[in-house]
Amino acid sequence: MDKSAGIFVAGHRGMVGAAIVRELRKKNYVNLILRTHSELDLTNQARVAAFFKEEKPEYVFLAAARVGGIGANSERPADFMYENMMIAMNVTHAAFENDVKRVEFLGSSCIYPRLAPQPIKENALLTSELEQTNEAYALAKISGLRYCEYLNRQYGTDYLSVMPCNLYGPGDNYDPERSHVLPALIRRFHEAKESGAKEVVCWGDGTPLREFLYVDDLAELCVLLMESYHGEGTVNAGSGKEVSIKELAETVAEIVGFSGEIKWDTTKPNGTPRKVLDVSKAADFGWKYSTELKDGIRLAYKDFKDRYSV
Repeated sequence: MDKSAGIFVAGHRGMVGAAIVRELRKKNYVNLILRTHSELDLTNQARVAAFFKEEKPEYVFLAAARVGGIGANSERPADFMYENMMIAMNVTHAAFENDVKRVEFLGSSCIYPRLAPQPIKENALLTSELEQTNEAYALAKISGLRYCEYLNRQYGTDYLSVMPCNLYGPGDNYDPERSHVLPALIRRFHEAKESGAKEVVCWGDGTPLREFLYVDDLAELCVLLMESYHGEGTVNAGSGKEVSIKELAETVAEIVGFSGEIKWDTTKPNGTPRKVLDVSKAADFGWKYSTELKDGIRLAYKDFKDRYSV
C-alpha cells in the first residue's frame, strides 16, 4: 500500500478497528478515512453507497460488527444476524462497485463448526453444524467471508478475510451483559475485590478450552496481510496456545488481586468445548504473536482501570 493511499477503517472505535488505526499510524499511513456510527450507519445501504462514491477509498479494513458474549448472542439472535449481515454486504458491495483495490474482512473463530477437528484449519468452514449459542452471528460472518470469496472467483478481486481467535486488550467491551469471557472476568473479579466479596460465580464448569490473542498483535497481522498477502482468501489469526476457562479465571483473579473463592454455575452453558486455530498459514507468511497471555491481561486490566471507575 502506498503511504498516502485512502484507507477506510470501518469500526475504528471498536477494539479491533482502533488497534488497526494504531498500527497504520505507527507505520506512517497518513490518509485514514474514519467515520463514527452517527456519521455513517453501515446498515444503511444508501448511505454506505453514497459514502464510497464520494470518498473513493483504495483499501478497506472491515472491522465493524455487533458483538457480544454467549448471553447476548442467545437472547438477541435476530439483531446479531441482521446488523452483521447488513454491515458485511453493504460495505463489501459498495467497495466492489467503487473499484476498491482490497477489502480485508474481519471475522471470528466462532464461525467454525462446534466440533471441528482441532486445531481448526481454514477449510473446516461449513463442514458440520455451528455452535447454537452464537449461530446467528456466525451465519452473518460466514456470509461476509463467502461474499468476498465469490467476488474473487467471479470478478477477479483480491479480497481476503482474517479469522481471529478470542481477542482482548485496549478498548475492549466490559459491559456485564455484552462482553466476552476475558473482559467479563476482569470486571467481575475487579468488582469483587473492590466490594470485599468472598466469592465469584462463573458460568459453566470451567472445562472449555480457548485461545486468546492480544488485539495489537492481530492488528500487526492485518496490516501486513493487506500490504503483501495474495494467497488463499482466509487466514486464521491466533497464538496457537489454549487455556481452560478455569485456568483463565484463576489467572485473572491473580492479576486483579482477588483472593476469594471461585465457584462455577453449571446450569449456564459452556459453549464450544474446545477451540484452537491452526495458524500455520499466518506462520508461513512470517507472522507470530508477541504478547503472552499473562502480560496481555495485565495490560488489559490497566486499560480497564484507566477507563472505568467501578
